[in-house]
Amino acid sequence: HMFMASARAVEILHKIDPANKVGCMVAAGATYPYRCAPEDVWLAYEEDRGRYFYTDVMAAGAYPAWKLRALEKEGVHVPFEPGDTEYLAEHTVDFISFSYYCSRLVCADDQVIAEKAEGNVFPTLRNPYLKDKETAWKWQIDALGLRVTLAGYHDRYHLPLFIAENGVGGLDALEDGKVHDAYHIDYLRRHILALRDAIVEDGVDLMGYTPWGCIDLVSASTGQMKKRYGFVYVDADDMGKGTFDRYRKDSFCWYQKVIASNGEDLS
Repeated sequence: HMFMASARAVEILHKIDPANKVGCMVAAGATYPYRCAPEDVWLAYEEDRGRYFYTDVMAAGAYPAWKLRALEKEGVHVPFEPGDTEYLAEHTVDFISFSYYCSRLVCADDQVIAEKAEGNVFPTLRNPYLKDKETAWKWQIDALGLRVTLAGYHDRYHLPLFIAENGVGGLDALEDGKVHDAYHIDYLRRHILALRDAIVEDGVDLMGYTPWGCIDLVSASTGQMKKRYGFVYVDADDMGKGTFDRYRKDSFCWYQKVIASNGEDLS
């Protein structure tokens, strides 16, 4: 029903103006195998394929065969009405937008001793190659994973892409009206360089990039105010106490330069 509603929205917006571009939004992130064991490679493939399922329907216009088989085995009946299959195929999205914060890691052997990542929203193992690249909340930072994700979606669907969310939450301190968030700048710089490679080297059609977020707010993943993503610092704590005055962080001024130069000046 969600997919049919999406197709209906696409149809309506295209009727209003054929030039309208309608997209979808997914939580993305490439999955790596823990070992080169074929079982790990297959599990990583299955994990990614499970996330591609949604865009397979909304962007490619059809349920993939593997998903129909899986639903059948689970005894799930998809209530297709006459004409639904054709309708989904006729009203696909024009672009794919996604959020990217980190990659994922899986292992098929439960006997293998591997640490679990502490902070990531989606359950994942801790990547030993990213141990020195973790946020204050133990999210593993993987800028190259953004390029892998971009290339994966572009190669699969040949549609324009839009990065709707990408950012890092950190512990910021207000000192004499200033906030020095060098970690924030470094994170964004690395990810912008990765998306630049995806555009220049891989030919990815990237419509836009919007970091998360422009102002500090309550983090959805932890329910905390002290986990700060914004370019603008808000004087408020986890209990809602503070002046709520706002202060530009170092990253605010840095990102102004990035925008003004269309990503050319990352210094």
